[in-house]
Amino acid sequence: MITENIAELVNYGIAAGLVDEADKVYVTNTLLELFGLDEYEEPQNLEAITDVAAFDLEGLLKQMLDYAVEKGMLPDDSVVYRDLFDTKIMGMLVPRPSDVIGAFQKLYEEKGAKAATDWYYAFSQNTDYIRRYRIARDKKWKADTAYGEMDITINLSKPEKDPKAIAAAKNAKQSGYPKCQLCMENEGYAGRVNHPARQNHRIIPVTIQGNKWGFQYSPYVYYNEHCIVFNSQHIPMKIEHDTFVKLFNFVEQFPHYFVGSNADLPIVGGSILSHDHFQGGNYEFAMAKAPVEKAFTVKGFEDISAGIVKWPMSVIRLSHKDYNRIIELADVILTKWRGYTDEAAFIFAETDGEPHNTITPIARKRGDKYELDLVLRNNITTEEHPLGVYHPHAELHHIKKENIGLIEVMGLAVLPSRLKSELEQLAGAILAKEDIRRNEVLEKHADWVDAFLPAYDDVNPDNVMDIIQKEVGIVFGKVLEHAGVYKRDDEGRAAFQRFIESI
Repeated sequence: MITENIAELVNYGIAAGLVDEADKVYVTNTLLELFGLDEYEEPQNLEAITDVAAFDLEGLLKQMLDYAVEKGMLPDDSVVYRDLFDTKIMGMLVPRPSDVIGAFQKLYEEKGAKAATDWYYAFSQNTDYIRRYRIARDKKWKADTAYGEMDITINLSKPEKDPKAIAAAKNAKQSGYPKCQLCMENEGYAGRVNHPARQNHRIIPVTIQGNKWGFQYSPYVYYNEHCIVFNSQHIPMKIEHDTFVKLFNFVEQFPHYFVGSNADLPIVGGSILSHDHFQGGNYEFAMAKAPVEKAFTVKGFEDISAGIVKWPMSVIRLSHKDYNRIIELADVILTKWRGYTDEAAFIFAETDGEPHNTITPIARKRGDKYELDLVLRNNITTEEHPLGVYHPHAELHHIKKENIGLIEVMGLAVLPSRLKSELEQLAGAILAKEDIRRNEVLEKHADWVDAFLPAYDDVNPDNVMDIIQKEVGIVFGKVLEHAGVYKRDDEGRAAFQRFIESI
């Protein structure tokens, strides 16, 4: 069976364009060596693979992993060791970085940026770096809110470690190589129990502000072509003048992609703050579709279209054909916001020397103009809100407690995996008219259910999950309202206007 598996995998590699026909014997032999086999006879009548995306790669790799477990080739039969080993298997099918870079650059030069990224995205899935079959398990839906159609996802693609693997990771020798999961040194790295394997990972080099950066996709793509653009040097994130330059440098090279940065302070950062990086992709979020509800003009920048966006968070949008002009005004706004205090609105630039104000910037090209959205952030905490005043408050933690980072800011809720089971149980409890407060798992949702359920006259097996999903979307809208520094009432609008006038 294992020799048949190897033959089928090589066949897949050829069909996916990972393995050249001329390399078939070579790749077969590397796989035989991996599995400790010294005899091989190619199976006859292997089925042709006509649809690579539909091919059951997960099933094939499972058979190969089962064999490896049976032969004692894995320290333990757990998802961590299986992931390390199947990545090693797939790495043997993947071309060298120079070949991948050459193919990407050739496409970019001959057919343009979109053709190059289309190929690279498919390649990253075909190599199993992006595990299609796991992403497909994520629970996703769209929810109508007062701010447009939000995207909701319950993340199920990142495997949960079992207790043995957690213990092994804790006891493993701590290594400083690679420094983090965003470093260039991850390319081809074998991994360990506390760091994922990346033999099947290939990085595209890009030049940003004259320096070497890397371009890759997230292995847990939350939206179409979810990419990460990262500094080749392991240096901390910082929102400054150069950040705006870098964002537009990328958009200029890949005008079909948006790109943005998480904020550079804890709580509102929601990301790996130790490594300078951005996230982008080929997707239009609800925030990008949201209109400007109040335009304004800044003296000396009358040529720039500026306005406040109709969005639950506090967003300023700048638009101009010349992104250098946008950068000049963005600098002014960032500098002003860093030092801005408005006690009446409970906005403090700093307390006890700790800075609180920063910005989440997102750049894109729309038609012949460039756009920059500047989301105002503040990470102050109080006794009442120890996780952050401008963070989901305690009454929303039953749905979302984690930091609100770039992806959530733009209108995509990344919710914890626990909610898949909890919402399914909740649907059953509602239909059975159970006392949710007596259920240890569901009790945290009781106040929420009591608040929304009376609005629905007819709740039945056909619509109960639709109702719950709709209400989750409404909660996410409130999550973003809590994260907004200026509330969407008369008092909040007046305070936002005070900041605009200060610019």
